[in-house]
Amino acid sequence: MKNTSLIIRSVIIIVITLVGIYLVFGPRRAPAGADFTWSGIKANLAQNINLGLDLKGGSHLVMRVKTDDYLKKLTENNAQAALTAATDAKLPVSGDTIIAENGTFQVNLNLTDPSQADAVIEEVKKKVEFSQWTQSTSGPTISWTLPTRVQETFKEQAVEQALKIIESRINAFGVKEPTLQRHGAQSSGQILLQMPGVDDPERIKKLIGAESNLSLMKVATDSYQTFPSEDAAKQSLGGTVPPNRKILPLVERDDAVTPTQQDPNAKTFMIVEYPAIVEGNELRDARAYSQTGADGDYQIQFNLKPAGAAKFGEWTGKNIGKYLAIVLNGEIKSAPVIQGQIFDSGQIQGRFTKTSAEDLALTLRSGALPAEIEYQEERTVGPSLGADSIDAGVRASVGGLLFVIIFMLFYYRGSGINAVVALVLNMLLTMAGLIVLDSTLTLPGIAGLILGVGMAVDSNVLIFERMREELRAGHPIADSISMGFDRAFITIIDTHITTIISSTILYLYGSGPIRGFAVTLVLGLLINLFSAVFVSRTIFMWLLERNPEAKTLSI
Repeated sequence: MKNTSLIIRSVIIIVITLVGIYLVFGPRRAPAGADFTWSGIKANLAQNINLGLDLKGGSHLVMRVKTDDYLKKLTENNAQAALTAATDAKLPVSGDTIIAENGTFQVNLNLTDPSQADAVIEEVKKKVEFSQWTQSTSGPTISWTLPTRVQETFKEQAVEQALKIIESRINAFGVKEPTLQRHGAQSSGQILLQMPGVDDPERIKKLIGAESNLSLMKVATDSYQTFPSEDAAKQSLGGTVPPNRKILPLVERDDAVTPTQQDPNAKTFMIVEYPAIVEGNELRDARAYSQTGADGDYQIQFNLKPAGAAKFGEWTGKNIGKYLAIVLNGEIKSAPVIQGQIFDSGQIQGRFTKTSAEDLALTLRSGALPAEIEYQEERTVGPSLGADSIDAGVRASVGGLLFVIIFMLFYYRGSGINAVVALVLNMLLTMAGLIVLDSTLTLPGIAGLILGVGMAVDSNVLIFERMREELRAGHPIADSISMGFDRAFITIIDTHITTIISSTILYLYGSGPIRGFAVTLVLGLLINLFSAVFVSRTIFMWLLERNPEAKTLSI
């Protein structure tokens, strides 16, 4: 029975060890591409383990979401929507005043007939979300003010939304193992981004901060009418732009430039109806596309969500022969004529290169940032500095391990070999655990690995000292081994649990590198229960199986 138990334990250890070796040193892809030379094994190790910014080099950015600008934009949009709602209902509203400064965000509507105030309020409520705003009426003015507590809620939502959008853009771009999280005080609106392996962050910065506001709007004129300047367009409206109209620049593709517009950067203007038929938040997908593959010939194909497609289909069905403006970031990219009912797809044509088209499609898919962001801190860690950190960490790890091995062999003699096997296995399986969890190894993570080795040594010391006590008390070798493991186990569990709890707190409240330390340490402690207890005991069982009549134990 004991022999069967020993065989089972040995098989478990061998299988886990082989899996760990393959995870750490083996090729990740097909065996056909495997290279088991020393250089190939080192290359596999470098590929299998995700290195953090401090080891691999890369970029460190601290950015801030301009939450006050977000509230100002929200106030302006609500003011425009409220005025449009009252005007469309032919109610006596003379104009709107927007106050969005010094922490006060307020929308005012001025009435020429104060007796119609209730009717205006009812009409505005149908079209504008003012439920969290404080409403008041003073003479001919109706006001909606955003309370301070609601401002804080909206600011928090803006930062969280920005986090999700930035994460979506970074992941789609292909940055490996980025660190993205809130930074500084909760009210600061700061976001930390660390990108290992990215030594030129300019394109990433452009991608993160890029606007992606897409609108499909009706061209206000029946024909394809353009104006040479914004003033000319305004004069065609009688000198004043109504609240349901906008004058936007027309920046089309090269082949749309007329003989009188030889400058490809020249702008003309068109008048569009406001609000838009479909907004960018109703976009489902966007992809860069080119029939020729030549730079400058790319376009973006987009698809709408079901709700947006239904609205778009209804509008295009009723407006065949009219012109549709495809507006991107405040510029009309194209204004095609509606030749038939369209539901869920369309194209954005322009002078797009492959890179710009792919980046634009990516930002459209991820959605528009709620507010502009500004960069407050930027650092670049060069690959050579990362390599120096790796060398220093490896030297420290190997030096510490060699010192421990020498001490254990000198102090515990033959049993020290048992401890050394457990230590090496602990380090191997900890690295394999990092790979399985797809975690990032940072410089503090290497410190966590070394501390895990120390905890593993501590476990062996506890076990071996208990065994010495039992031997001195005159117990047989087999009983001394069994009691040594059993009585030390409770102490080992106690020390491990307290350290794991502390590491969990570090992980929950720490930054990226500190989290790396916590993850590595917790992995090392959990694996130590296997290596220092299960594996080490199995080795002693194997020795007793070979020599059941042994009278002494080298410890």
